[in-house]
Amino acid sequence: MGKVEITIPRDSRNNLKERDGVLQIRYDRYEIKRPRRLNNNEAIKDCLDVWVIHAKEENPSSGTEGIEWFLMTNEPVDSIEAAYERVCYYMQRWKIERFHYVLKSGCAVEKLQERSMDKTTLLVSMYSVIAVVIMNMTYIARIDPEVPCTIFFEEDEWKQLYCAANKTKKAPKKPYGMHEAVTYLSQLGGPKRAPSDGPPGLKTIWIGLSTLNTLLAYRDWVI
Repeated sequence: MGKVEITIPRDSRNNLKERDGVLQIRYDRYEIKRPRRLNNNEAIKDCLDVWVIHAKEENPSSGTEGIEWFLMTNEPVDSIEAAYERVCYYMQRWKIERFHYVLKSGCAVEKLQERSMDKTTLLVSMYSVIAVVIMNMTYIARIDPEVPCTIFFEEDEWKQLYCAANKTKKAPKKPYGMHEAVTYLSQLGGPKRAPSDGPPGLKTIWIGLSTLNTLLAYRDWVI
């Protein structure tokens, strides 16, 4: 039906660099009939309309396994633009996986010992907000590295972060960008990183934030 140009992110697990690619897009509508054993269930329709999208990378580079996805959706697909939009939805699935990674591992939400479902629901909701903030910090620093760090940090926080990361008592007078802020958090959250390591990941950021919050709390306690 058509082709679209995309940028395929770096795959650190397989040691693959970021690359540009072209996806061939095909799609069609199908009907899924109701199983015979459920024929007596009037609440289920006789058939269900679905659209299947086939996205395949054209001429992947040598030694690289090209992308090939078969996607099924109940969202109508009647144009190449609609098909590409559904492909874009699927391309964001990793963010959902990373969100649950931060929620479970970073916020330790599975270790909650509340006996009430209401309290558990409230705590999961609160930790979900924290998880999203950690993700926003991490990825905004990559997308817009020069945006001021004040979108996430109060004045006392970004000054304390700078001093702790640079081992100095003299804080800057003006706020720095998010790229620098994330770099400073990575210094608090783990060992020194090599230039080839790429930008800091989510785990490094949440450990750095935890360290920063401890420093801020200790400073206030001392005062």
